[in-house]
Amino acid sequence: MPKYQKTAIALLCASAMAFASCGENTGTRGKTEVANSAYPEQVFWGDTHLHTSNSIDAFGFGNRLDAESALRFARGEQVTSTKGTEAKLDRPLDFLVIADHAAAMGATKALYEAPRMFIRDDFLLRWYDMMHESEEGSLRVTAELIDGAANGTLPESLTDADAQSERVGDLWSEHGKLIDDYNEPGKFTAFMGFEYTPMPQGNNQHRVVMFRDDSDKVTKVIPFASTLSQDPEDLWAYMDNYEVNTGGKVLAIPHNSNVSGGTMFAATKADGSPIDRAYAESRAKHEPIVEVTQIKGDSESHPFLSPNDEFASFGVAGWDKANLSATLETIDDMQEANYVRSALKNGMKIMLDVGVNPFKFGMIGSTDSHTSLATADEDNFFGKHTGNEPSEKNRAITPQNLGTRMGRFGWHYLSSGYAAVWATSNTREAIFDAMQRRETYATTGPRMTVRLFGGWDFTAEDMDADWVKAGYARGVPMGGGLSGGEGKAPAFLVSALMDPEGANLDRVQIVKGWVDAGGEVREKIYDIAWSDMENRRPGADGKIPAVGSTVDLSKPGYDNSIGAAELATFWQDPDFDADNQAFYYVRVLEIPTPRWPVYDAVKYGFTLPDEVIKVHQERAYSSPIWYSPKG
Repeated sequence: MPKYQKTAIALLCASAMAFASCGENTGTRGKTEVANSAYPEQVFWGDTHLHTSNSIDAFGFGNRLDAESALRFARGEQVTSTKGTEAKLDRPLDFLVIADHAAAMGATKALYEAPRMFIRDDFLLRWYDMMHESEEGSLRVTAELIDGAANGTLPESLTDADAQSERVGDLWSEHGKLIDDYNEPGKFTAFMGFEYTPMPQGNNQHRVVMFRDDSDKVTKVIPFASTLSQDPEDLWAYMDNYEVNTGGKVLAIPHNSNVSGGTMFAATKADGSPIDRAYAESRAKHEPIVEVTQIKGDSESHPFLSPNDEFASFGVAGWDKANLSATLETIDDMQEANYVRSALKNGMKIMLDVGVNPFKFGMIGSTDSHTSLATADEDNFFGKHTGNEPSEKNRAITPQNLGTRMGRFGWHYLSSGYAAVWATSNTREAIFDAMQRRETYATTGPRMTVRLFGGWDFTAEDMDADWVKAGYARGVPMGGGLSGGEGKAPAFLVSALMDPEGANLDRVQIVKGWVDAGGEVREKIYDIAWSDMENRRPGADGKIPAVGSTVDLSKPGYDNSIGAAELATFWQDPDFDADNQAFYYVRVLEIPTPRWPVYDAVKYGFTLPDEVIKVHQERAYSSPIWYSPKG
């Protein structure tokens, strides 16, 4: 039996025995019945990637907020941050996945709080003294823990299977009860989850693992740690075993491909062999969506890969020079396997060889905040970790722990992003199922409403009637697939509404990727709707003139005297070839707005260096609709 199967089964059996006495959740909130709509009528907003003090690095960085504080904050309640600042969202979220690192979960917190006399291990005693000695010592311990957890080199005292099952199992069980208690179907959905964090040679291979089920099922396993295996196929085996043995459901969400050193979307498996059909099927099954934007940069595309895309440089500064640990410089040949748009294209190419597309991803955003605070607003950004909270006056220009050697500073971090899900109700089942079918989109923070339908018989007149109902009745929504069509070009119904508390919209684009007759991947971007279309005409190069800017850096602020509150249109592919695989996704751009470093600079009265990006155009990315030739 393969090693990963033995490991997965052992974990499942050990934890099942450990929790045999655990009964049904007694919380009253999780038992409410909620009616589902006939089709998704509402978009729900959430964060699938939030860390609390139970993550080894978050606690080491100073975070002292637990999972309950994270849940309260996400629901819209006011909490006090670790640094003492009152924190509250302007608008609550609809759902949350707390995704603490599986490797040594709760270890730094437990070590710090333990009586010194009870620590017998010399290695742990050194860490204990360093953590209590100073903040700098705590950061050194955290760096060692991150490297060890990512590369599978933590001391045996932290990774022993029996000790892991007992210690993490107890924590996981208590966490499950809390998650169930805060789950209020129809009002707020709380999910069980964790982060699997392999980082071989410093290359990010992280996944968030998210469960559909109540804690009575999920606590029959314990989180699968990268210390057990660095190979994602082993994670997928763990997921398969969970589903077979419990009847539950689970999915994985890769993230930060931008710092993967050319490995996240490589055409090879972890052992270097080419992707085969079995691998492609397993990845497609277990990883239906990808986190395309978050605090550690944006992973949609890159100017090197998309030189004709004038908007491809968003969120790449500081993150495109090296892998996550900044131990390996990123060269041009790596970029194709670092970005999602390239993966979407290359997945179709791999499908021609093995019969299955391993990279058929829907898109979401999330924060990856390590402060327990799911914030993605520029004027309410609490940073990546506790050392980057708003009380740190110079956080925008301070060198950062993730890659100081490569010149990463606070301003390189984005206040991003959120996951938008079109679901039939605000429940675990409906939201999870929507993610499985990829009816999702990503934003960099603003809560704009984006719809996309594809079909064969749509017309412009459909936009004047109940086009959403028509979209579901006669086509497919974002995340769906089209085939056939009798040679006719697919048609799309597209709509974008501004965030009602945010900026107007600049434009809506269709990003198309395809495999040509020679087997080469191609892409093209179409501006399909934009504000002030009567006066903003395409130039000789086919480009739409810039929307302009109303940003005032001295306030900071902007106004909505430019742009549009809504952009909606019918569009049909003018360059369609029925013999070529293709995908289509929507990108929505806001008018320019100030970034969070500008808010800091005005608040604390200092001048930002010239190289700091001060203004950007926030955006949304829909999940694609795929076209496959008939047969």
